[in-house]
Amino acid sequence: MNRLDSMSILVAVVDSGSLSAAARRLGMPLATVSRKVGELESHLKTRLIQRTTRQLSLTEAGASYVAACRRILDEIAEAERAATGEYASPKGELVVTAPVVFGRLHVVPVVAEFLAHYPEIDVSLVLTDRVVHLMEEQADVAIRIGELPDSTLMATRVGTVRRVVCASPAYLATHGVPVKPRDLATHECITFEVLASSRAWAFGSGKSEVSVPVHSRLAVNTAEAAIAAAMLGVGLVRVLSYQVADAIRDNALSVVLDTFESAPLPVSLVHKGQTPLPLKLRAFLDFVAPRLRTRTARILEAATTQ
Repeated sequence: MNRLDSMSILVAVVDSGSLSAAARRLGMPLATVSRKVGELESHLKTRLIQRTTRQLSLTEAGASYVAACRRILDEIAEAERAATGEYASPKGELVVTAPVVFGRLHVVPVVAEFLAHYPEIDVSLVLTDRVVHLMEEQADVAIRIGELPDSTLMATRVGTVRRVVCASPAYLATHGVPVKPRDLATHECITFEVLASSRAWAFGSGKSEVSVPVHSRLAVNTAEAAIAAAMLGVGLVRVLSYQVADAIRDNALSVVLDTFESAPLPVSLVHKGQTPLPLKLRAFLDFVAPRLRTRTARILEAATTQ
C-alpha cells in the first residue's frame, strides 16, 4: 500500500464530502477510492469515516488522522516547491480570500497591480463574507475585518474601518433622524446578519458599550442587498464605512449616530506563518500590505469628513 497516495485520497474524500464525489474529482474509479480508504482503515485497525446513504462523517480518530495527513502532505508539497526552485524566485499560485465588497473595491485593484509586477505568480481570489479556514481549505492568505481570535495564524494589521448607521434622506425626512441609540426603538431597520445581530446593535466600547434592540424590518445575508434596501427607503442600516462610501458621497445615504459608534474594526492580512515562507507569499505580503494601509487610511479619512 502506498500510504501517501492513500492519504491524498482520504483527504480528497473528506474535502469532496463523499466517495463518489472524490472519485469524480480524482478521475479514478469509485471502487479504487473505496478500496484505498479501506486499506488505510485496515492498516490502522480503526474506522476513519462513518458512511451512510446520505452523508459521510469523520470518526474522532479519523478527524485526528486527517489533520495529520494534511500536515504531512503540506510538508511534502513545500519540499517539492523548494526543490523546483520556488524559493529561489517568486512564482507559483496563491489562493487569497477577502470579504466580498472590500475585495471588489480594494483587493482586486491591488491584486491587478501585483500581477503586473510578478508575471510568474498566479492568484486565485475567493471573495466571500464567511471566514475561510486557511488550514482546512488550502488558502494562503486572507484579508479579514474584525477582531481576530487567538490562533497559530500570523496576522499583520493594515488599518481599520468604521461601522456606521445610515439611511436614505427620504426615510429620515419621513421618520425623523435618531439622536441617540435608544431612538432606534421607534425606527425600522435593515439587518445584515454577517456583521451584527438581527435583534440588537451595540454602540460605544468597553464599559460604556450598550446594546440597543432594533426592529428588523428586513434581514438579508449580503451587505450590498442591505445597502440597496436602505437606498430605497426601507429603513436604517448598519454596515462598514467602505461599503457605503459611494452612496454617501452621492447623497443617496446619510450617516446618523456617528458620535455613538463602536471602536473601528481592524483590517488584517492573515497567513499560516509556515517556515520558510514561500517567496511568492512574502512578495504578496510585502506588496499588498502598504497599499491596503493607504486605502484603509483613505476610507477612514473619507468617513470622518462626511
